[in-house]
Amino acid sequence: MKKGLGTQLRHLIELLDGAVEQAYVEARLDYRPRYTPVMRVLAEQESATIGELAALGGLTQPAATQTVALMVRKGLLTIATSGEDGRQRMVGLSAGGKALLPRLRVCWQATKAAADSLDADLSFPLSTCLDQAIASLEKRPFGARIRDANLPDQRDDGPADELFT
Repeated sequence: MKKGLGTQLRHLIELLDGAVEQAYVEARLDYRPRYTPVMRVLAEQESATIGELAALGGLTQPAATQTVALMVRKGLLTIATSGEDGRQRMVGLSAGGKALLPRLRVCWQATKAAADSLDADLSFPLSTCLDQAIASLEKRPFGARIRDANLPDQRDDGPADELFT
């Protein structure tokens, strides 16, 4: 049976993230791949709001909020209030987060080289395919595509083929 798109994507993420996480373990870094978009933004600018981290890091607002909370607990980030009324929260690297950057940059370079190697092995670069898929889904979301497919009710016909499980 052909694997569905969701199954394929989850498997791809497991293969990629698992290898990246293992590289951090081998480098003796207590660090998770999910921290990287936030760390990369804050390596380039001193501080940012959660919304800015989400936008610049390519994350959803809830994902950025959860990741920042994890990183604060790990001692990698600090949060300070700012703005006229003190309600704006600015996120920045802690001393520990700043100290980790040189070792992370080495890992990021190795990960980039590995990704380039993967792209070179494929008939169509995965990075290009992902860019196109994301742009297409931002233009017309997958939920709209499902609704537009107008699939007939299949409750009486038995289980549907695996499409996105």
